[in-house]
Amino acid sequence: MNTRDLVELLRAPAALTVPGDALAGGATGAAPLVSAVCLYWAGMALNDYADRVVDAEERPERPIPSGRVRPRQALAIASGLTGAGLAVAALSGRRQVLATAVPLAAVVWAYDLKLKDTTAGPAAMAAARGLDVLLGGRPGAPQAAVSVAAHTYGVALLSRGEVTGGRSSAAVTALASTAVATAVAAGALFRSDRRTSSLVPLAAYSLAVGRAQSRAVRSPDAYTIRTAVSAGILGLPLLQAALIAARGRPFHAMAMAATWPLARLLTRKVSPT
Repeated sequence: MNTRDLVELLRAPAALTVPGDALAGGATGAAPLVSAVCLYWAGMALNDYADRVVDAEERPERPIPSGRVRPRQALAIASGLTGAGLAVAALSGRRQVLATAVPLAAVVWAYDLKLKDTTAGPAAMAAARGLDVLLGGRPGAPQAAVSVAAHTYGVALLSRGEVTGGRSSAAVTALASTAVATAVAAGALFRSDRRTSSLVPLAAYSLAVGRAQSRAVRSPDAYTIRTAVSAGILGLPLLQAALIAARGRPFHAMAMAATWPLARLLTRKVSPT
């Protein structure tokens, strides 16, 4: 296994969206961000381990079915990253961070090994990203968590049609979830005094993600759905930037928004889905 194989296994570019969760929740130290990234990457490796049989038929180019990564290697990476994420949370010195990281790790493993292909799958994925936000642990974190979770639910539901195509109803639900995420975030913005700086990334988020999902409503074929899922994954930093700006942290918000074009560039090399 070389570095490129590892990057592809972990969907490394998509991890650019993870620190923004904790920042949206008000995180002020590095520990919540590092813990969240470790647990996210653990979930990516575990996902490929759990899907190795299905991927052999549907995505034979993925690292495990192509033979570039052994299943036991992926499982070991997932286990090691989970341990690292929990260790960082424990060393943060804040009980709240560890108290959130433990159920987050449990949700990640439950999702990949048991819940992903059930009706509870999208909700479990949404819960994981909501817990990411709660790692921040500051006032207002629950509202930000609802916004990010709503966004994630729609993307997760839509992703079920990435390979074989889906239904317009799933795309409609995803579009509605994006509307809920936007509305909840807007509510947070209008209770702050940073409306102008926050509304720009929020509007960009709504346009970028909503437009791709609208196309999937009209044409729910595999390619269009996969494009909409990618737009949802990569558009999340714009939503996070708006939530972070509402907290009066413009520098962090601008940095998070800047990851959007960077992630789009990196996806030309490594798929985020």
